[in-house]
This record gives sequence, C-alpha cells and structure tokens, in this order.
Amino acid sequence: MTMPHHALEIALTRPLAPAELRHAARVMPLAANYDTTRLMALPRAKTPGRAVRCLRQLLDTQLPIDVITTHYPDASGQVLLNVAFPPAARTTLKTAADRAGHSPERFVQLALHRALAQHASDEADRLDQEVRRLLAHTTAAHFLSAVGHALTQTTGVPQP
Repeated sequence: MTMPHHALEIALTRPLAPAELRHAARVMPLAANYDTTRLMALPRAKTPGRAVRCLRQLLDTQLPIDVITTHYPDASGQVLLNVAFPPAARTTLKTAADRAGHSPERFVQLALHRALAQHASDEADRLDQEVRRLLAHTTAAHFLSAVGHALTQTTGVPQP
C-alpha cells in the first residue's frame, strides 16, 4: 500500500534568506511564495497529523516556523493547525484549559472557533451598516446596479 502525500503550508515568522531556503529544501522539497514567508511541502504519511509532526521534526530547527496547516480541508471541512508554543505560553494555556475542563488542544480549537464566529458576525454587521448608509442616498435599483457593476470589475482583492 502506498502512503499518500499531504499538502502542508508552513507560515514563517520572517522571510527566509536564499541560503536558508536552499538548506531546508535539501531536507524536504519546498515551494516558496514570492517573499519566502510561506512554504508548501508534500510529505508522505498515513495521516495528515503524522505528516505535520514529521515536517515539524524535520524543519523546526532549520526554519523560523510559526504555524503548519493542512492546505486542503478534510472531509468535514476542517483544517489541521499545528502551533508550537513557547514553554511559558504552553503553561498558561494548560492552566486555562484545565480551568475550563478541556485539553489544551480542545481549548485552542474552541477559542479559534469563537474568534472566527465573532469576526464573521462583526463583518456581517459592518457590511449591513455600510449598505444601509449607502441606501440612504440612492434607490435599491441603483444600488444593485452599482454592486453588479463593481462585482464584474473586481480582481478578487478586497479594497480598503
């Protein structure tokens, strides 16, 4: 049976020097983005979790790794997130997780879900307020026409 490859993304704490990237690529083939702050790797492993742990073991001492994630969601839409906390942060996290009655992993997962839900809610509220402000100065038909025009002209990059 062949082991599958898992697409993993590595977010770095700083851009890499060309020599650092070449050195790390000798251990594991890597693809870098334009400013070498993100890398892609395709390690072989039975599970995504094993692939992430293997990649971290191979490259943790060579690269300024911030976070490793699976590049594609699994069947339930989840992305695996691997963060190596410094000892002091790990202790604080464990204390807070114990207080909440969760494992540190579950505690972080719940905190991330809450933060993402809050962000989505805040963004929906912000957009609602902006639409109401715009509608106060025009008709719904003109507004929809402008939105349609803007959507056909956009490059997919959010504008500030």
